[in-house]
Amino acid sequence: MLYCAALCFVALLSAAEAATIERAEYDHYKYHPMPEITQWMTQIAQNYSDIASIEDYGKTYENRTISLLKIGLKTPGTKKAIWMDCGIHAREWIAPAFCQYFVSQILQTYKTDPKMEEMMKNMDFYVTPVLNMDGYIYSWKNNTTRLWRKNRTPGPAGCNCYGTDLNRNFDANWGSVGVSRDCCENIYCGKGAASEPEAQAVAEYLGKRKNDFLCFLTIHSYGQLLLIPYGHPNISAPNYDELMEVGLAAAEAIKEVHGMEYAVGTSPAILYPNSGSSRDWARMQGIPLAFTFELRDKGQHGFLLPEDQIQPACEEAYRGALHIITYAHDKTFGGASVTAAAALWTVLLAVGVTSASVM
Repeated sequence: MLYCAALCFVALLSAAEAATIERAEYDHYKYHPMPEITQWMTQIAQNYSDIASIEDYGKTYENRTISLLKIGLKTPGTKKAIWMDCGIHAREWIAPAFCQYFVSQILQTYKTDPKMEEMMKNMDFYVTPVLNMDGYIYSWKNNTTRLWRKNRTPGPAGCNCYGTDLNRNFDANWGSVGVSRDCCENIYCGKGAASEPEAQAVAEYLGKRKNDFLCFLTIHSYGQLLLIPYGHPNISAPNYDELMEVGLAAAEAIKEVHGMEYAVGTSPAILYPNSGSSRDWARMQGIPLAFTFELRDKGQHGFLLPEDQIQPACEEAYRGALHIITYAHDKTFGGASVTAAAALWTVLLAVGVTSASVM
């Protein structure tokens, strides 16, 4: 028992030291414009070339390349996979910050933590730091564009407004509830299902391997919510009970970090009805665990979350995401005997995060 405790302590110190070194090179606790995020992705792929690579999988309307980081240990055969995307809504800057933080944490812990190493052997992580690149860049232009939400496609003929809400554009009960057909509105759902190149890129990339993905996490703000399928009030996911159970446990894990409470449920139950979301699309494709994270806060700052809240927001969300991912892994590769141990490893990894932040 003492030997195990010593090993855990050494692992936590190693993670803390790695976190300190990486932060000196790249500050995960500030917001970064797109060129810096792109450079960071390149640096990650270079520094961790044995397990990380960049994959391009689409183009935005303004012809920018949509890229993700693929992270996992090289093993023979086709692996299972975890999907995470951030920045589908341009103004939600905390989301890309979280994706970058998430990548840094799993890369820092896999060499010292047996559970993370096991998950990296069995699964690949596909992380898109900024999906809506055009909109995100536009939101950095000046104070008048800071709260831009949509992408930057021109409206249909006769409309002088720009942009489609990408999270109303996926082919999942498209255009049925919680959308606008007015192209000037923030929740304009587009000219048709998956009319936008960014939505097409995700659908095409995941569609080719949808049976390999165990989990789909899309990161947003704000509200402190974990949303499960479906956004339509008259449709329930076939594994609704499982999604609620996993979500509630993830919310409890989040609360243990800094005391923040996250509500769990379908969008109609705890937020508002909507259709065409990427989360609903993923579940309709057969990906069993699909969640939307709505990060801090509950409205005090809203989309303008101060930089001094990036660290605690990321730490707690990481704990919740890790619980869901560990559950997905153990359900597929472990069974009941190791599922019980997943909660312990989640706690140990979270302690590592806290230790690293103290350093």
